[in-house]
Amino acid sequence: MNRITGALRSPVAFSVLAGVVIGALFLVGTGADPIAAYGAVIGGSLGADGIGSTLSTGTSVLGMALALAIPLRAGLINLGGDGQLVLGGIAAAVTGLYAPLPAPLTVVLALFAGMAAGAGYAALAALCENHLGVPLLVSSLLLSYPAASFASYLARYPLKEPGSSLPQTRQLPDGVALPALGGSTVTLGLVLVALAAAAYWFADRRTAIGYEVRMTGLNSRFAAYAGVERKGLTLRLMAVSGALAGLVGSIGVLSFPYRFLDGSLTAAGHTWTGLTAALLAAAAPLGTVVASFFFAVLQVGGLSMERTTEVPRELTQVLQAIVIVFLAARLRFPRLSRFRRGPEKPSAPGEFA
Repeated sequence: MNRITGALRSPVAFSVLAGVVIGALFLVGTGADPIAAYGAVIGGSLGADGIGSTLSTGTSVLGMALALAIPLRAGLINLGGDGQLVLGGIAAAVTGLYAPLPAPLTVVLALFAGMAAGAGYAALAALCENHLGVPLLVSSLLLSYPAASFASYLARYPLKEPGSSLPQTRQLPDGVALPALGGSTVTLGLVLVALAAAAYWFADRRTAIGYEVRMTGLNSRFAAYAGVERKGLTLRLMAVSGALAGLVGSIGVLSFPYRFLDGSLTAAGHTWTGLTAALLAAAAPLGTVVASFFFAVLQVGGLSMERTTEVPRELTQVLQAIVIVFLAARLRFPRLSRFRRGPEKPSAPGEFA
């Protein structure tokens, strides 16, 4: 009961509840029925017709959230998720098109190729900070642009499908695709991302490196005094982060439409939604999973809400923004309140503070 009470009183629960309430006020102000609108969000995302889309969207959102949460746990912000995602996708496409191996082995090789491309490119951003003094925030973000341009060039010229007016590569050979789970549109990529989440939880809670990462995020100076080598940790965390982003890009290419389509991997904004989920959960493993699923429900349910109630789906984006704003305000409030009260009076002898 204490855990449940603490969870309900947490800043995250407060922020989500505040977002829902303010969203309802927006709906009332526009003349819409909040209950019908929220019901359409839940039914459209978790109902029989929408759960497949929610899980497919959640695969990408959770994958990118994990990729960005891992360095964020140590206080490092990787803003280059789009570049690492795109390079992973184009690497998987090239491997799938040209690898002279049986289809199942080609799929495995394409996944590893995408992860290697993403890891190498993210490590480059870490090297820029470690050896050139370029802040990771800047280097990771700026490196996304040449990566996206390079992948776009490959899709539009050397790898372009002959006779197609779209900037896309040729379709992958038969069998070079991730197996679907049952008869749905959800693929084995969901299982791979779930395994990555489980590995992140285990490393964070049960290993020495996870402890070092958490301590670095809480107090980097203390961690340095304790012997944690900052540059090496940054390089390793960024490589793992890029590998997960590359894995998400590979999953996108090895799923429908089984090709690399310029702009398709980044158009949905899964990188920034994943970053929002990681920030909402403070990069905690289980919290990141829950927050990712929450945002996937909002994205898919927003389309159903628009069709059913004629409320624009942009409202769900407003909800996401409100949740983050209230989370930031909630985290700052205790400090401000203590500051306004002033310093506490010292206790008299024999009294407890």
